[in-house]
Amino acid sequence: MSSVTPAPIETDALIIGAGPCGLFAVFELGLLDIKCHLVDILDKVGGQCSELYPEKPIYDIPALPIVTGQELTDRLMEQIKPFGAQFHLGERIDSLHREPDGRFRLATGEGQQFLAKVIVIAAGGGSFTPKRPPLEGIESYENTSVFYAVRKMDQFRDRDVLIVGGGDSALDWTLNLQPIARSLTLMHRRDDFRGAPHSVEQMRALVADGKMKLLIGQATKLHGADGQLHSVSVKTAAGEETIACNRLLPFFGLTMKLGPVANWGLNLHENLIPVDTERFETSEAGIFAIGDINTYPGKLKLILSGFHEAALMSQAAHKIVHPGKKLTFQYTTSSSSLQKKLGVK
Repeated sequence: MSSVTPAPIETDALIIGAGPCGLFAVFELGLLDIKCHLVDILDKVGGQCSELYPEKPIYDIPALPIVTGQELTDRLMEQIKPFGAQFHLGERIDSLHREPDGRFRLATGEGQQFLAKVIVIAAGGGSFTPKRPPLEGIESYENTSVFYAVRKMDQFRDRDVLIVGGGDSALDWTLNLQPIARSLTLMHRRDDFRGAPHSVEQMRALVADGKMKLLIGQATKLHGADGQLHSVSVKTAAGEETIACNRLLPFFGLTMKLGPVANWGLNLHENLIPVDTERFETSEAGIFAIGDINTYPGKLKLILSGFHEAALMSQAAHKIVHPGKKLTFQYTTSSSSLQKKLGVK
């Protein structure tokens, strides 16, 4: 019995990555009558904002003095609603080649194919996985009492929390969880931190006030049963001791992998994709890269920068998607045609 291969989905633009930059690209492309489909390996939109720090405050989004990763994602989804973008979540683009008519044919690992006039790579730093501490049996505690990210702060409310690490993530969550945890201990292998100096000062002030503990040492063994942690053995300069805790947050960094993008024939530099700063186009015409995955002189890895890149990329993509069609620059504040697209009354 022969199986029938489904026809490929045809679209103006295929965006790889549904984080903030990919979502805002939908808005900028939509203003120029460019229809989008998005593919993301995660099972939800928002990228790292939703996956790693949905409840962590972000302070450098214009006009939003404070917004969480999930709130920013929700606002972007509301903003792009008029453009009817289609999402394909939990899938990864595994292959790409150019068709004779100039379009790109892409296929996911599940066999879904796309035909797109332009491709926008907005995949952050690529696919990412947390680095697992070398502790025997840690897998049996994961997602029950050992977590590599804070997705719901209430999971740590009134708990005895042990955070391990010396970078921004460890310090940020120390400061955010201390007010709601029953007890909180921050452990690092040395009394020197890589995080923001202000965060280090705040953490040390909490220690001085007796509101949390700072421990210099390394975890050696986990103790518990049925996925429930109750303590951790720790090696310090004074010897071995046991820390009572029922929540462990190890922040040992992320392993970033570029994935199949590395095999698409694009010029790469240290696992990043070089682009120009006029079009944000890669070495392959019609393939653009925005956000943390690209590199150029003066690059800043900020969401704000990715939004700027999305706007300029869209202007360049218009020439490919609508060749010969004159593009008149317009402002949403004064253009009735743009306001109509946005459903503004």
